[in-house]
Order: sequence, then structure tokens, then C-alpha cells
Amino acid sequence: MFPSYTYKVLEPMAHLALVYHAFLVGLRMDIKAIRRTGSKALNIAVAGTIIPFSLGSTLYFVFRGNKTGFIFWGAALTVTGFSVLAEILEKQEIINTEIGKTAMASALINEVCAWCFLALGLAITGAPRNIHWSLLCTIVFVLLSVYYIRPFLNWVIRKTPEGQGYSEFYICSVLTGVAFSGVITDACGTHPMIGAFVFGLVIPSEVLEAALIERLEDFVAGIFMPVFFMVCGLRTNVDTVSDQTSWIVVAFVLILACTAKILCALAVSLFSNIPAKEAVAVGVLTNTKGAMAMIILEAGQTQLALNTQTYSLMVIAILLMTMVVMPATITYRPSKNLVPYKRRTIEKAKSDEELRVLACIYNTRHVPSIINLLRASNATNRSPIRVFALQLVELIGRATASLVVHSNRKVGPRNPSDVEAQADHIISAFDNYELRSDGVTTQALTARCAYSTMDEDICNVAKDKRSAFIIIPFHKQQTLDGEMEDINPAIRSVNEGVLENAPCSVGILIDRGLQESNDHARNIAMLYFGGPDDREALSYAWRMAENSNITLTVARFTPSSDAEELDPVESVAKTHMTLQIDSERENLLDEDYLNKFKIATANDKSITYVELMLNDEEETVNAIKSMDKRHHDLYIVGKGAGIMSPLTTGLADWCDCPELGPIGDLLVTSEFESAFSVLVVQQYIRSNKRDGSERSASSVDYGQEMELRPSVSGSDGFESITSFTTRDQNNRMPLHD
Repeated sequence: MFPSYTYKVLEPMAHLALVYHAFLVGLRMDIKAIRRTGSKALNIAVAGTIIPFSLGSTLYFVFRGNKTGFIFWGAALTVTGFSVLAEILEKQEIINTEIGKTAMASALINEVCAWCFLALGLAITGAPRNIHWSLLCTIVFVLLSVYYIRPFLNWVIRKTPEGQGYSEFYICSVLTGVAFSGVITDACGTHPMIGAFVFGLVIPSEVLEAALIERLEDFVAGIFMPVFFMVCGLRTNVDTVSDQTSWIVVAFVLILACTAKILCALAVSLFSNIPAKEAVAVGVLTNTKGAMAMIILEAGQTQLALNTQTYSLMVIAILLMTMVVMPATITYRPSKNLVPYKRRTIEKAKSDEELRVLACIYNTRHVPSIINLLRASNATNRSPIRVFALQLVELIGRATASLVVHSNRKVGPRNPSDVEAQADHIISAFDNYELRSDGVTTQALTARCAYSTMDEDICNVAKDKRSAFIIIPFHKQQTLDGEMEDINPAIRSVNEGVLENAPCSVGILIDRGLQESNDHARNIAMLYFGGPDDREALSYAWRMAENSNITLTVARFTPSSDAEELDPVESVAKTHMTLQIDSERENLLDEDYLNKFKIATANDKSITYVELMLNDEEETVNAIKSMDKRHHDLYIVGKGAGIMSPLTTGLADWCDCPELGPIGDLLVTSEFESAFSVLVVQQYIRSNKRDGSERSASSVDYGQEMELRPSVSGSDGFESITSFTTRDQNNRMPLHD
């Protein structure tokens, strides 16, 4: 399609594309991630470097070509397209599986090794007589970049006011530095893209990285790189593949080249405990080739190390390898966890079994309030708690989506980044919580992901860990003047996504100044209006009340006979419900559960149960605000999804935060004198996929016999807490204060 004279215009443009593409690759590459590579991925990566390079070098000599061309053939077989592989794995939703993580970790190491091979090949072919000087000068440039250019850039970034952003002059200066680095390495005898790659690696700021990628990526990937691939196509001549060689030999070489990664993965499986099936899957995935493989081959032909035949043959092999990966990922699906995932709610949990909790942490400010809540959860050797502390980090800069499982009490790096320093703080805090508590086991994890997919990652971790309860912090925090302000609006979307798709029960934790006391809640109030969410909230409060140092007040709010009856259809329309609630069934379940609770705690002096008969939402607000005088540390409420009550309907119309439900929103947005925390609970309800996306509460079997929790101490009676009409637990006759 292109006349020969256009080649003189396209080739320089393609080489300029390589320089800025190499800069973007270095900008995205996280060298520190190599230190976190597990032994399994490291073994596969080492074998995936040595065996393909040796095999490629051997196969090269089947054909008559330049003696130095074997370096480029071996390097092309060694490299794995890291970004291309990440995109494929994410599209097929297997990036967080064990095989996906192993393939990604080994791909990163392979890509770093490929850059080293490329630099070596360019030095040998570019200045064969002065190769030692070429390599020495390139190494000196790398050291200067690390020890002088990077600190200088750090100094400039520190001088830039925070939040001001980076001007056009600043961005253009960096891009000029890219070109200048390319000129230096070209003068050293390697290639301009080596300098650009190193310059991208030493950029220190994640914010600057994000700004540069935002400005450059579309232009380089959308305009420059297609020209480069066009030049690669112009250099390819399929007719020369079988010159002076039979097609049988060509086919044999292609088969060996395409199976090199698979063979090396199988070789590793023979000397380790990696299953053969998993090794084959990792081998196929690491066979993915990206732009880097084409860059290596194009550089080899430009340096006259590869002739048209050897170049074209390897281009065909690379295309075949990459074309196989996507169909292979479609047919492959990771084996499901054979351990059953039954305990998805606290209500159905047995008192003598482990409670699994996933605690999500957006920043270190959330750590004290979450640990205080867990300390109040009454972990004992008989009823243990296993906590998974998940640090959530926004994906920016050169970092890639990942899930890192930390080793407890592990010494961190000497010069940690902000994320690593926060991770060390979280690990230390949860380690101390585990050491000072009986029946507690903790594990810290860090998830790097975009806010758009963060809710999915939280739900996936909860499934993987078989959690029964997820704790997520609220997207607002209390200021010094008592107002609630947004931390990050994106967190609200994440929380809403978790509530919608969670595989277990969820609790949103709101701190209104209690974390400053540095102690767990001891005076807890549970507000009961009815429904599955309130039963789950009462189950959690009941567990806490088994601690002899905690007092619990359960206030049941019931509409009086004078309360206005609601039209079910109108109520559903107002609250935008997605739950189908059977009111009569829910009322029976509420009565049954409350009766069991009252019987089991009848002699417990630390538990107070009262019923408030109210007429409307105004009396509800006054009753709740009057409880502030009792200085409760923690309020536990249900979200109340799908529940129709004249005591909350008016409140639902004025909710600032619908994800909290009407009562949770009231406790967060209203003015209270005391400092306390609020936990808004949503119970997991199994989805009925065949009926559509709506979840039906009627499909849940609540008829199982529930194990009664043992009492802690005796009690003679209960006291009313407001001036509204109440009912006593024992005689259920009206009382007046």
C-alpha cells in the first residue's frame, strides 16, 4: 500500500515513536515489585529467561545469518508483553487468580531481562570494536540517572506547591530530558530508546507519572506506534522465509519457538510442587508478546544482525504466539475453592466457630476506629475472630493492579514509599491487636486497583477468604467543628458497589470522634425497627454483649395503633427498593428472633431491652436524640432496606446518604453532644439469579433452629429510657415514665 519513497519518511518517525514508547514503558514499570515476587513466579521467570534464550539462540543458527543475530532471536523469545498480558487477564477476569498473579510476576522479570539483552545486543552490533567502552558508558549513564538526575527531579518536585499541578513548561522540560537522554545513549553506542527507558524509570513522583502518561499515551499509542508497526510490516517478507530451507524445517522451528515458554514452565514443575496443568497455563500466558518483541526484532534488523528471512520468520512466530493466548484464556477457568462458603452472615454463625471479618482501610486514619470495633467484638478462644486487613490503594503512576499478602512482623524497606509506610503502620497495628487479644488471628493485604473496580476487588477478596462480614469506612470524616466532610467522593461509589455486590454481610463504620478516646466501645445501643438488616445488627450486638465489660441497650421501635398505615406500592416507589420483602414473614421472623434473644438474656444485668411505641417519624427522631444523654459509645443499626414503617418513611425522603438507610443517616447528619461511632449493617441475602437482578428476601430460609448464646450474668429487670410509651420485656404491658 505504500510506495518505496515513503519509507524514508516513516522510518525516522517510527524510531522517534520507539524513544517515547520506551519512556512510557519505563514510567509504568515498578522495579520494586520484583522484590515482592514469590519463589514460584521467580523460578518460572528465571527458567523463562534462560531456556527460551538458549533455545532461540540455538534455532537461529539453523539459518545462515549474522553471528550476532542470535541475541535478538533469544531476547524476542524471552520477553513477555507485560501490559498486553495484564489487559488480557483483566478482560478474562483471571488477573487475581493464582495463575494470573504468577504469570504477571514472571512477565515483569522477563521484560526487565529483555531490556538488558537488548542493550547488550545494541552495544555489540553498534560498536563491535569498542563494545567495552559502549557498555561502560551506558552503565555510567544509568548510575548518573539514579544518583543525580532522580534526586534533582525529587528536589524540583518538592519545590512545586502541592495541588498546583504541572505546567506545560514543566511537561515540555521533561520531554526534552527524554530526547536528551536518548542522544546520550546513542552517543554511548547503544540506542536512544535505552536512554529514554532509563529516564522513565527514574521519574520519582507518581503524580508526575500520571500527568505524563495522560498527556503522552494517546498520542504515542494512537499515532506514533502504528507507524512503527507499519514499518515492521514493510520490513517483513513472507516469501523469503523458506529461502535455502525446507518448509518442514521452518515449521519445526516455529513449533519450538512457540512452545519455548510452555516447555520451561513444565521443566520448573518437575522440580517444584507446581501442578503440570498450572505450569502449562502459566507457560501459555507468558507466551504473550507485545511491542517489546517487535522492537527487539526491528532493532536487530536495523543493526544488520538479522536478515529479512530470520526477521520475517520470528515475526510470524510472535504473531502466532500472541494469537493463541486469548482463546486459551477463554477455555481456561481456574478451579473453584473446594472449601464450602456457608457462613455469610453473623446471624447464622455458630457461637463456637471462627468469625471471618474483612476490614477495608482507605487510609491509616481508619485503623484506630476499626480496631476498636474489633476489640469490642468479643473474640475468645472458644469463639475466635480471623481478621483480614485490606489496605486499598488507588492505582496511579507506574504501579500495576496487584494484591499483596504481607508477612506479619516483617521488617519493611529502609526507605519506604508512602504506600509502604502506611502498610507497615497497618501491619504493626493489627499485629499489636492480635498479640493483646485472645482468639484473634490477623493477616494484612494491600490491593492496588482503580476506584472503578475497587468494589469488585473487595468482593473477590471476601469470597476468597470466605468472610462473613465486611467492614468498610464511611466516605466522610468529622472535622474539628463537628461537621462531616467528604474524604474522597470516589469512596462513596466504592461503598455503594460493595453493598450491592457483597458475598456476605456488610457494615459501614462511621466515626464521630470516638477514636480519640483510644478505647473500644463499652456502652452500646442497638436500635431495632425490624427486617433482615436489623436482625443481623442485633446478632453482632449480641456477640459484643457477651463481653462482661460491655453494656448493651436494645431499643425496639414499633408503630402504635394510631400510626398511619402505609401503602406498600407507594413506599416501594419512594425508597427505590431492589429487595422484595414479605412483610408478614419478616414480622414473624422478627418476633421469633427477639423472643430467643430475650429468653437467652433474661438474667443478664448488662443487657437492657425496651420497646418504644411511637406514632410517626418526628417521635422517632426525638426518641433517638434523647438517647444521647446516656452517652453511648457505639450505635448499631440496620440499613433497613425494603422495610416499610411509618416511623422511618419520612426520614427516607430526606436522606443525604441513602447507603446508610434512614436511621444511619439520622445518626450521622444530626447534631449530638457526645462522641460515638455508628455501625450500619446490611445482611447478606442470597440472590436469585434466575429471577433477574433483584434479590428476594423470601428465598432465604430463616427457619433453621438457632443456637442460643449463653448468658453472662443475672438481671432483675429493665428500665425505660425515654418518656414515650414503652413495654417491659417480661410482662409486655404498657409502662409510663
